Amino acid sequence: MPPLPASNASSARPVALVTGGARRIGRSIALELAAHGHDIALHHRGPATEPDLQHTLEAIRRVGVRAEPLQAELADEAQCSALVPAAVARFGRLDAVVNNAARFEDDSVFDFGFAEMEAHWRANTAPALILARELHAHLLARGAGAAQGCVVNLLDQKLWNPNPDHISYTLSKAALEAAQTLLAQALAPLVRVCGVAPGVTMPSGPMDAAEFELAHRLTPLERSSTPADVARAVRFLIESPAITGTTLLVDGGQHLLKQPRDVLHIVRSKQP
Repeated sequence: MPPLPASNASSARPVALVTGGARRIGRSIALELAAHGHDIALHHRGPATEPDLQHTLEAIRRVGVRAEPLQAELADEAQCSALVPAAVARFGRLDAVVNNAARFEDDSVFDFGFAEMEAHWRANTAPALILARELHAHLLARGAGAAQGCVVNLLDQKLWNPNPDHISYTLSKAALEAAQTLLAQALAPLVRVCGVAPGVTMPSGPMDAAEFELAHRLTPLERSSTPADVARAVRFLIESPAITGTTLLVDGGQHLLKQPRDVLHIVRSKQP
């Protein structure tokens, strides 16, 4: 199905922008919001011809709502700042932003460097501030008839169960969690700002299927989060007008454990 033409006419449906929405958890979030009546601005970084992007757009449109791809390199400040206005130009409105896109590279204090820290900060932290600010500006411009907006940041249970692995990633998410409080204060009452902190949800990096299955069970509930769990939590926050400045930990209780290393290292130590 070809993209619908740009329009300045406001949709009767709320519109959500999901960053990194073409695959993995982002895809589940986009489909969950679409199934409950949101038009979807689907951010992607790569080419518009990517199969994952096209398949997700088609799946959203089959639900009966509108879906449009929006390309941007979020680490580029100009492109990031233009993303909300682009969504508004395409849909006529924007009501929610889900900051899902992220950089996740492994480093430690022993090989830490400014370049990797900056790359994580530019991908995981700074875009969330800019997109929240731009959503607030849009809702101000819409005037008295604008509904309350919501920003949901994807965080990580690791912030409540820290270990020194993936140090640049962890610091960037810790900065995002702190920024979330500041944004919730600065942008109220027009925009709420919340977070969802998943646990082990999908294989990442060098983790194979067997390692993922074992890691997924290393929680008090003997199961961590699934993409559907995370997506439902995101939708709950968007639909909950009395919640701001806080985070839902959706991790099977993983944050209650004291794990000295990343789960990949723990499961590998348990392998025969």
